[in-house]
Amino acid sequence: MGFYKALHQITVSDIEAQGIPSQTAEEIHQKLAKIIQNYGASSPITWQNITNRILNPELPFKFHQMMYYGCYADFGVDPPAWLPDLESAKLTNIGQLLERHGKELLGRQYKDPMLSFSDFQEFSVSYPEVYWQTILKEMGISFSKPPQRILYENSSYPGGQWLPGCSFNPAKNCLTPNSKRHLDSIAVVWRDEGEDDLPVKKMTLQELRREVWLVAHAIDALGLPGGSAIAIDMPMNVESVIVYLSIVLTGNIVVSIADSFAPSEISVRLKLAKAKAIFTQDGIIRGGKAIPLYRRVIDAQAPLAIVIPTKGSSFSIKLRSGDISWHDFRESVKKSEEYKAVERTVEAFSNILFSSGTTGEPKAIPWSYATPIKAAADGWCHMDIRVGDVVAWPTNLGWMMGPWLVYASLLNNASIALYNGSPLGSGFAKFVQDANVTMLGVVPSIVRAWKNTNCASGYNWSTIRCFGSTGEASNVDEYLWLMGRASYKPVIEYCGGTEIGGGFITGSLLQAQVLAAFSTPAMGSTLFILDHNGTPILENAPGFGELALGPLMLGASQKLLNGDHYKVYFEGMPMFKGKVLRRHGDVFERTSKGYYRAHGRADDTMNLGGIKVSSVEIERLCNMVDSNILETAAIGVPPSEGGPEQLVIAVVFKDQSPPNPNLNHLKTSFNSAIQKHLNPLFKVSAVVPRTSLPRTATNKVMRRVLRQQLTQPTRVSKL
Repeated sequence: MGFYKALHQITVSDIEAQGIPSQTAEEIHQKLAKIIQNYGASSPITWQNITNRILNPELPFKFHQMMYYGCYADFGVDPPAWLPDLESAKLTNIGQLLERHGKELLGRQYKDPMLSFSDFQEFSVSYPEVYWQTILKEMGISFSKPPQRILYENSSYPGGQWLPGCSFNPAKNCLTPNSKRHLDSIAVVWRDEGEDDLPVKKMTLQELRREVWLVAHAIDALGLPGGSAIAIDMPMNVESVIVYLSIVLTGNIVVSIADSFAPSEISVRLKLAKAKAIFTQDGIIRGGKAIPLYRRVIDAQAPLAIVIPTKGSSFSIKLRSGDISWHDFRESVKKSEEYKAVERTVEAFSNILFSSGTTGEPKAIPWSYATPIKAAADGWCHMDIRVGDVVAWPTNLGWMMGPWLVYASLLNNASIALYNGSPLGSGFAKFVQDANVTMLGVVPSIVRAWKNTNCASGYNWSTIRCFGSTGEASNVDEYLWLMGRASYKPVIEYCGGTEIGGGFITGSLLQAQVLAAFSTPAMGSTLFILDHNGTPILENAPGFGELALGPLMLGASQKLLNGDHYKVYFEGMPMFKGKVLRRHGDVFERTSKGYYRAHGRADDTMNLGGIKVSSVEIERLCNMVDSNILETAAIGVPPSEGGPEQLVIAVVFKDQSPPNPNLNHLKTSFNSAIQKHLNPLFKVSAVVPRTSLPRTATNKVMRRVLRQQLTQPTRVSKL
């Protein structure tokens, strides 16, 4: 911040230098002087008034930066980018709940929704029975057989047994009208790429129900055993949402596969889940490019495939013997009557998702029937998703945020907003405007693309009430730009995991929000930062270290299909107040002002573009690229200016004598191998030669040491 002038030093000429006309600059300077006179030159209230009275999306972003950094030039750490106000806080889901029941739940210590928010978060952990009973009632979750209790603690289950004895169906809950949502309420709004000048399409709850019922009857007609695993390898569009809900409604299990995966990655997931069938498309249209999808499914030797045509495409694909077209599948049973949902016990699997471990094989993580409740509750509590909201989050059903979006929207009586195309261009920006999106979820790499291309310019995002951000470490300047697009609505940072079904740390509309930082543990979650001895540091004290979680989290995983769940998450972890803590593996910092910042993985798993991947998977491919390679180490390196990790490959050559190898050629070869065999979205940023790799006494590569060596300003700036 040092090269920015403090607010009281800024002149009209300084404002003009940002590309602002003289008359406008003079008017801005007068408003700024008035704000400084009333609120001082460096305070959160000063910044709040600047965002309300001076800044708008049409002003150059470098002027926004001048105001932000000028306001906080002498502030210190954790300058708030957004402040809540009590009137608005009382209208949030939690605010309304606390206004009605705050004194009943918190006793005399209750003051108001903002001052008592942290007390309520602690209450959610200390009294889970009361908290979750209250939230289930607020959200209107219905059970065919109610739970005997909320939580049963048993030493055999470190994570506890949640909602024991209950039966229900989360898809049925998504489709059932209630006092807040009627059959003519809009459930889905969407637009296909290339139709950006046409009105957005809409589907009512009644129409969605009928489509889901039809597909559910057709799934039954396939004759698969009850509780079969059925995969979805499709883009996130209205058809994939219908298919997802239909699979769950029938009591079968969704197998989540990202539409970007290569055949080998599709194959391993189908085998781990023992999938009996797969829904897919003939191809995908992205940025005007036609990408085949069914061909990958064939190459993966997938089981029975139901193939949906891609609108507006020229794909001409002959189906394998036994595969079924979407048209024939739907025509196989012409039943439009209501489908009676298959109710399952809470321990039953609803979805199998995958998260990379450190062994090269992805962890197969089953979501129970309780996990959708966790996802929706996070949306209710932290993103404040309410009846009538329109929720957009560019994602895919292959990643946890896809199912999260379905449940967090529909279980909270909101509409899902889907753009069937690339989220990186002006088409998506226009869709956000035209669909009247109220909660927009992002990952930092998408925001970076928007900012660099200025593709959102001219579009009105004023209906947005908040942003959500997950998947990667965010960047202060990029998110300052993002907030400025919507007149400085807050960004709710959200970090969790596939095995949790939601977040463990996030933000809130009842707390001041700091850019690229978290303000609170998620409701029902407890965080522990471990010191170098693996011991939790004092609660609420500043610190830096590996993060551990309190074990009792509704919806969190209890099993792995291809691993020992206890060994992965609990073995060797410290105890706290008689409970073994749950391993997570990220390194976190708690600042002196009580905010949290993420600092990447503590183990050898990295995060590339919001996708966790093991170093081993990448190294296995890189080692085969050139016969002169002795070994490689794949490292995720955060740039010095902040933001998501960049993939760096350290290489040791068999022959280390001159001439030096062509590193650019090697980088191209690495990228080709990784994108073909692992994921086309991954990209090597740099190749760094090494004479040897740092190792432990037992000969294990110390990637953490390499990461520290490469995370230097002089090194990272060259990546």
